[in-house]
Amino acid sequence: MIDISVKNLTKFFVIGENLLDRLSFEVQEGECVAILGRNGCGKTTLFNILTGQMDYDDGEVYVNPHKRLGLISQIPRFPAGSTVEDVLRSAFADLMQIKKRMQELEKQMQFVSTRDQLQSYDDLSNRFQSGGGYEMDVQVDKICNGLGILPQQREQLFDSLSGGEKTRVNLARLLLEKTDILLLDEPTNHLDLRSVEWLESYINSFKGTVLTISHDRYFLDRVADRVVEIVDGHGEFYSGNYSFYIDEKQNRFNLQLKQYEQEQAKLKQLGFTVERMKGWGINNRTLYRRAMSIQHRMERIRKTERPKTEKTMKATFNQKEFAGDMVFSMKNVSKAFDDRMLFSNVELKVEGGERIALLGDNGTGKTTFIKCLLGDEDCQGKIQFGPTVKWGYLPQIIHFEHPQRSLYDTMLYEKNCTPQMARDRLGAFLFQGEDVFKKVGDLSGGEQSRLRLCMLMDDKINLLILDEPTNHLDIASREWVEAAIEEFEGVLLFVSHDRYFIEKFAERIWLLESGEIRDFKCGYSKYRSILEREAALKPAVPAEPKIKKEKPKGGTKETEKHIRRLEREIEKQEQLIAQLDLKIEKAAADYQALARLLEEKEKEDTVLLELMEAWENAQSV
Repeated sequence: MIDISVKNLTKFFVIGENLLDRLSFEVQEGECVAILGRNGCGKTTLFNILTGQMDYDDGEVYVNPHKRLGLISQIPRFPAGSTVEDVLRSAFADLMQIKKRMQELEKQMQFVSTRDQLQSYDDLSNRFQSGGGYEMDVQVDKICNGLGILPQQREQLFDSLSGGEKTRVNLARLLLEKTDILLLDEPTNHLDLRSVEWLESYINSFKGTVLTISHDRYFLDRVADRVVEIVDGHGEFYSGNYSFYIDEKQNRFNLQLKQYEQEQAKLKQLGFTVERMKGWGINNRTLYRRAMSIQHRMERIRKTERPKTEKTMKATFNQKEFAGDMVFSMKNVSKAFDDRMLFSNVELKVEGGERIALLGDNGTGKTTFIKCLLGDEDCQGKIQFGPTVKWGYLPQIIHFEHPQRSLYDTMLYEKNCTPQMARDRLGAFLFQGEDVFKKVGDLSGGEQSRLRLCMLMDDKINLLILDEPTNHLDIASREWVEAAIEEFEGVLLFVSHDRYFIEKFAERIWLLESGEIRDFKCGYSKYRSILEREAALKPAVPAEPKIKKEKPKGGTKETEKHIRRLEREIEKQEQLIAQLDLKIEKAAADYQALARLLEEKEKEDTVLLELMEAWENAQSV
């Protein structure tokens, strides 16, 4: 069954420049399809069209009308004063309405109840139960635990959260709504590694259809069944995950380039023959006609377009020579905020050439650790750098002191370079033409990161510190940054949730967890296997022991007497419950009496259960 169908979809914002140009694709029920493409190619616009938030200029769009659609790209507005818990519970709006109606009926039936009221209450109760009303709390806790939404955060006002926290809560709300078709726009951007892995397992077990935009290559490898890449407004299709897409795209490029080169060689040869025969055919009409025949044949040859190669950044770090072994050391370093200890008694030493990833859940203090290292935050303990160490730092949140300046002026004033040098350096980072006169404050998050990296690469450094360097970057930009870092020969220390990036660069891993830093002198794959092995060896949390009834002492005869006494008590209890069942049937029209009898029966059922357990324990003596 087709859940989503797009045929010849066209959308433009400027006449004559189509953002989406006759785009066509289908998504079958249960598929997980990744939508790829460079920033600005129209991915989010496509999602807005699918949800009806945006109109389109031509084509056909079909979304299965019998299925519930959920979008995570935009955060809806909630009433003022809404807590995180209120936002999460809004996923159960229908069930909450049923519950409210049940409570209203309970008030009405407090003194007098009619048969119609009892019937309505019974119908509502059945709907509430069948809709999962009694499992709401379990579902909310499960999703919140998976996405790292802490209990204390659920009590906060939703408007007081950061943009990333709001996105995470909104993702939780969407998952709780149990939609049939999920549209996920960069779902991993504000999640830590643990939450991303949980989301992957959720999507892989999800029975519905998923359409996702993501620049997280590891995530795409784990969840995507196939890829649709938007290139120049058209769709290119790949029947596999991200790794398959990369290999297949390169194979297609190589094949197209080979066909193009073969055609060009053939056309060149035929062109040379035509020119020669035309020269010979000045006085020979037969040769001239043959030349014209070959020329017509050349015109009929199918022309393969030369495959386009994407522009790449040609930039390397201006490195400072490093003398000595020790880059920096930390002794008894601790940092706390109020009563909360982020990390304590940290003892670390870094030597030349190391590449270190600092990992940990959101909120554990990774960015604070970096700031303590660089002296931007006070901390206890001793931090010492080598005498020839010069560091460069790319923060997670980019800030420019003069956002009104253009990129060009920013380079001139802050890097003290000539106009030509400013142009050259910006051009190496793909800021070309009129782009260099954009105001820094008008740049996207990815463009600001690229500009700061451009400025950073001009400094002579031998210690590079990066805090989430791939955030807000599309896949092509991530690959450019990776290419530049690969050429860097100094020490690399970085914080990242991009597992593809971590896998590529980390040779040593620091895990910040429970106020301590664990030092793993290995790459990401081995680090993961160590954690998995530790988890497997860790003893399961024992269930709370049942409170056993004291068994009678004194031998076999005493035990037999105890068993017979229990059997008599069980028989009496069963008779008592049977009598209560008869009373409940007679009180069907009296709401108050019915509620009292049901409560009494529940207590007596518990007593019977305890007697049965005691009887089983006595039998095993």
